[in-house]
Amino acid sequence: MLHAFLLIVVGLAGDPEHGELFHKWGGTLAESASHLGVPADHLIYLVDEPTDGEKHVTGKATLEEINKSFDRIVKQATADDTVYVVLIGHGSYDGKTAKFNLPGPDVAASDFAAQFRRLPTKQIVFVNTASSSGPFMAALAAPGRTIVTATRTGAERFATLFGGFFADALAGTEADADKNRRVSVLEAFLYAKHEVEVAYEHEGIMLTEHALISDNGDREGTQTPAADGKVGRVASLVSLGTSEATDPLPTDPKLRALYTERRDIERRIEALKLLKDSMDPAKYSSELERLATDLALKTRQIRELEGKLP
Repeated sequence: MLHAFLLIVVGLAGDPEHGELFHKWGGTLAESASHLGVPADHLIYLVDEPTDGEKHVTGKATLEEINKSFDRIVKQATADDTVYVVLIGHGSYDGKTAKFNLPGPDVAASDFAAQFRRLPTKQIVFVNTASSSGPFMAALAAPGRTIVTATRTGAERFATLFGGFFADALAGTEADADKNRRVSVLEAFLYAKHEVEVAYEHEGIMLTEHALISDNGDREGTQTPAADGKVGRVASLVSLGTSEATDPLPTDPKLRALYTERRDIERRIEALKLLKDSMDPAKYSSELERLATDLALKTRQIRELEGKLP
């Protein structure tokens, strides 16, 4: 089956107020991931200071633990899976190198670039919601990667609001603009960006964070992506899961198996659409037709069995 892997890293807060907020955002994202169908053993949640009672936390947010997390993902992931990495916290920029702040050594974009080269997956989603995250765009953008940064430059050094709205987007339904019961990375980006702008406008202060996204290898990124635009097509197709994954599966074993098989076909169709530009057109059309037929047959089997059950 095709699955998503999610690595959430909540870094140094600097003060209790930010710490509480960052942990809330990370917890919201981790909880929503479990509801959206991300397998428990595919969710890694690292925080700066683990506390008793905090759900889903798997370890401390250090450079060593991040590297161990990638070791684990490399062993488990397949080519058709998608790996998501989300950073929540503070960043820094010294004029040359941008880093994400951690207990102990900070982590730089070059560290993630080295880990990304090890991954067998064809799709990677990297979201850095921290301040001074802009330079991560140029360092990490490449084909097969959707990169999101909360700022457009390293000079935007104030704490950002983007991460909270991004987590809320994935956890709720407000960002689901096309009402297809899943929130894509593009929808989450646009929702969070809009809510950030509204928040600054409401407070009557100048906007000090300008989020960027790239999903086509463009190292500059854009603030205005679109599903049918130069940037945004891939981001409109990738999502952690659908709200249907939260619906309870049928109790009948045969029917439950059919539902699971249908979800697997749906994920395969999503993966195929992401790879369209790199495939031979005839092969793409043939494979899409085959999967669409399999999906229709599976749906018919489900309906026939449901009609026979009491």
